Amino acid sequence: MLKTLRRVVDRHRHAHGRYGWLFRPYTGEEMVAIAVQETGRDPRHAEPLAIAAVRIRGDRVLTSESLELRLKRPGSLSGEAIRHHGLRGIDLDEGMTIDEALARLLDFVGNRPLVGWRLDRELSLLNRQLRQAFGFDLPNAGIDLAQVYERRQRHHHPQLEPSPRFEQVAERLGVPVMGRHSALGTAVTTALIHLRLARHSQIRRTS
Repeated sequence: MLKTLRRVVDRHRHAHGRYGWLFRPYTGEEMVAIAVQETGRDPRHAEPLAIAAVRIRGDRVLTSESLELRLKRPGSLSGEAIRHHGLRGIDLDEGMTIDEALARLLDFVGNRPLVGWRLDRELSLLNRQLRQAFGFDLPNAGIDLAQVYERRQRHHHPQLEPSPRFEQVAERLGVPVMGRHSALGTAVTTALIHLRLARHSQIRRTS
């Protein structure tokens, strides 16, 4: 309810501004898979290190239409984050500011529906930064693939663990993990998982 109310207020407040078009219904056929690398696991305090997105059209991942942004080194960058993502401080020396990265992300994503693994978590991190910089949250519709997969597992394979890791799901679905330590590789893998789950769903509906 709070999220819906906030979206209504944002739409009213920004309808005639620079990003008013983001709040209009999407009528195209594309989706965008997104991925964020961050300094920590708590989206309430973590800061983004890299943001990536890739467009999906029909049953194709448009790798030629992708975005990968590295940000300036945040003060909260820790040794654990460096080991997890393979990004060192020197790798971020030429990074852009968070405001620049968010503006490019908004222009690339537009009002297309979003696809992500633990999407709510990634949006929580991005929206905290967006609200500070632009005064609104991303209004896009979204699909959280982790939730989709977990519902599928509960129905068809209840004996398996309910919350498998990203790599486990990719392996079970026969999806190659593309550059796991890069944001763009994760976004592409996420897009492929989405297509595989959508295909499985269509097969089951028609069988």
